[in-house]
Amino acid sequence: MADTITRVSTDVGGTFTDLVYFETDTATGTQTVRTAKSDTTPPNFEQGVLNVLDRAQVDIGAIDMFAHGTTVVINALTERKGAKVGLITTKGFRDSIEIGRGNRPDFFNLRYQKPAPFVERYLRHEIEGRMDYRGNEVTPLNLDTLDETLDAFRADGVEAVAICLLHAYANTAHEVKLAEEVRKRWPEVAVVASHQITREWREYERTNTTILSAYVQPKAQRYLEKLETGLSDKGYRGQLFIMQSNCGVDSLEATKAVPITMVESGPASGFWGAAELGRIIGEPDVLALDIGGTTAKCSLILNGQATVKTDYWIERDKRSAGYPIMVPVVDLVEIGNGGGSIAWVDDFGKLHVGPHSAGAAPGPAAYGRGGTDATTTDANLALGRINKDYFCGGTVEADMDALTGAFERLSGKLGVSPIEAARGIVRIANSNMVNALKLVSVNRGFDPRDFTLVAFGGGGPMHAVALGQELGVKKVVIPRGAPVFSAWGMMMSDLRRDYFATRLQDADDAAALDTLLHHTMELARDEFAAEGVGRDAVKLVPQIRCRYQNQEFGVEIPIPPGPVTAETVQKMIADFHVAYEREYTYTLDAAVEVTGIHLIASSEVGKLDIVPLPTTGATVEDAIKGKRTVDYATDGVHEAVIYDGDKLEPEMSFPGPAIIEDSGTTVVVHPGNRVSIDAYGNTHIHIRG
Repeated sequence: MADTITRVSTDVGGTFTDLVYFETDTATGTQTVRTAKSDTTPPNFEQGVLNVLDRAQVDIGAIDMFAHGTTVVINALTERKGAKVGLITTKGFRDSIEIGRGNRPDFFNLRYQKPAPFVERYLRHEIEGRMDYRGNEVTPLNLDTLDETLDAFRADGVEAVAICLLHAYANTAHEVKLAEEVRKRWPEVAVVASHQITREWREYERTNTTILSAYVQPKAQRYLEKLETGLSDKGYRGQLFIMQSNCGVDSLEATKAVPITMVESGPASGFWGAAELGRIIGEPDVLALDIGGTTAKCSLILNGQATVKTDYWIERDKRSAGYPIMVPVVDLVEIGNGGGSIAWVDDFGKLHVGPHSAGAAPGPAAYGRGGTDATTTDANLALGRINKDYFCGGTVEADMDALTGAFERLSGKLGVSPIEAARGIVRIANSNMVNALKLVSVNRGFDPRDFTLVAFGGGGPMHAVALGQELGVKKVVIPRGAPVFSAWGMMMSDLRRDYFATRLQDADDAAALDTLLHHTMELARDEFAAEGVGRDAVKLVPQIRCRYQNQEFGVEIPIPPGPVTAETVQKMIADFHVAYEREYTYTLDAAVEVTGIHLIASSEVGKLDIVPLPTTGATVEDAIKGKRTVDYATDGVHEAVIYDGDKLEPEMSFPGPAIIEDSGTTVVVHPGNRVSIDAYGNTHIHIRG
């Protein structure tokens, strides 16, 4: 029997838990791919992972690499199901977390209330000791009151302690000593210090990040330990990699120490998968769109790279400032529009779609699980875009009576026919998604016409062509395995860590910049070496954070990883002016200064190499299932040819109107477009001019 390499990845979403299985024959290079879905199982999310492994009939003991992404962290935050946290901070800064920022989005609301901090005031304690912004000790650390603080925390039922001291980004000594003492005096409690998470300035953001990391740590740690135990009990002996929000994976132990780093692990893996897919098919500039059951998320990939930022906020909308999380997260926009998004009518008779979702239970009305509200999925089914006789890949019998009742109630409120109500849902959902895609492209100085739209998730292929036509993109690509593409993206991810350091200096001080960069690179190599990764196997990509002198905001400029010279600095400054103008639409005749560095350190850990698919000699006619009338909502009603997605092979081509069906999704091809299948089984839809 030929030797094989087996890789498995699982992604826990809000509705489903996805799995992708790749088995590569090292002798012939052929690959076997299996995908599977099962219901997500809150609050015991690890059970859903074990269930989907069973459903896919995976021999866990034969797996060579296992990667995992999860929504457990973001769910704990949004549902307020974390630990009770006590905060220890510098004397005089107890209330900085409540003062926050003046970024009031609902500006003219005189009754505006700031988001309540995750730690109430009585759980915020101070300690004497202080560093200045350069890292010099101003006041020695005084631990005389620590026992009193910990006793109060115990009495108040604190489960996790967050430590964030002033200017710890510049000098960690006080935080390190304080964290050691807390662990020594109270071994049972979870402890998180800010320097473990971020080495950037901005006190409010850093403090809030530390609190939120402490808030989710006990729950995330229990979840990861249960998952590790469950896999071990079933025979897995390899290393478990956890997907991070920065488009990379990290070790289980590193993630358990700072679980906040996986706050957006699911979307990150999908967007990194889109970047890797773009590289494979020769499309480095990509607009990536992920439509799941609850939300739609999008990101922009430029030159094959996803943008990673630390300016990430949860629960931020037009009425609330939200909460900052200063960890590296792929730059994305997320809206509450997915397959399960509920359509509703406001007091003025206006139709809305989302953000509330029917979830997996009861789910859309057509699921037949007691759902009574019409959703986006129901609308696609009512319009004939989804096959009622092949609903959810034939695993669910569509409850058409429940669907009819849902649309009769909705259309009655609107005063239109049920079919018009269904069209309205699709149009509104499309409009919401177009606006989100513009936020990551047009609003940041990029023309969508220069990009390829890569759409995935269960709902992405259904809406992608309409969105692509609206934006004028070059073409739309639906990846092979689109419904589980986030899990696929994990297999394309490297072991990755992002290192940030704050340092305010003149941009032309090459020597100081070189010293800071060299120190950070050595730190990265040492940490990877501790994980068994050779120093020469670590790829380093430095980026310098620059701004106009005394301005608030700036941009990141990549530079070569070698020594920083005067020539390096001059090119960096020139690149800064170009990047700044693209981001903010203007430049200044002013000095440029550096505010810090962002070092991306990565190493390959069993990354998957995709090989072209074999062909059987079948013709495109062999993939035709039949024809049916389809309402395209924005392009009229047409008779569409229905294709079996599992029978489409490389080099096949056909025109729209068409529908491509597979077990996990439906690709809606509008009239006037043309479809071609590439060597890897991806569907390319060429948008009409």
